[in-house]
Amino acid sequence: MAQGHLVATHARSWDKAQTFYEPVHYLALLERKPGAFDAARPLEDWQLPACFWSLRRRLEVDMGPTGVKEYIKVLRLLERYSMRDLRIAVERAAVMLSVNADVVELLIRSRNETPVELFSLDGHAHLRSVSLEALDLSAYATLTAVNS
Repeated sequence: MAQGHLVATHARSWDKAQTFYEPVHYLALLERKPGAFDAARPLEDWQLPACFWSLRRRLEVDMGPTGVKEYIKVLRLLERYSMRDLRIAVERAAVMLSVNADVVELLIRSRNETPVELFSLDGHAHLRSVSLEALDLSAYATLTAVNS
């Protein structure tokens, strides 16, 4: 509990020598020590979709030694998004030329956005009498002419 809010729950065992880990809780530490990623005991039994391992290999090829750190940043998105949303974004990222944690998060956000609806005057009858003059957009034509 923190400030009266439940922060996390954990499985508990009263058996000897049995430990439960929540891998997501260790990612912030591993981001600071990415060299320990492959040996991290909390991640030993973590079953991730195959697309995650493909992403890791790609990040390591593209970014060299910082690829593991970037991969951990992608995994840390599980702190804010569901595994399903992250998996879908990672799968979508697989076809892109350049990928990093920011791209993956943008893919999640764009998938979850609701499209903008057209403004409706229903319930706003007083606005039906409002009319606006047409705008003169000729000034913008000079901008496009200069850049061509």
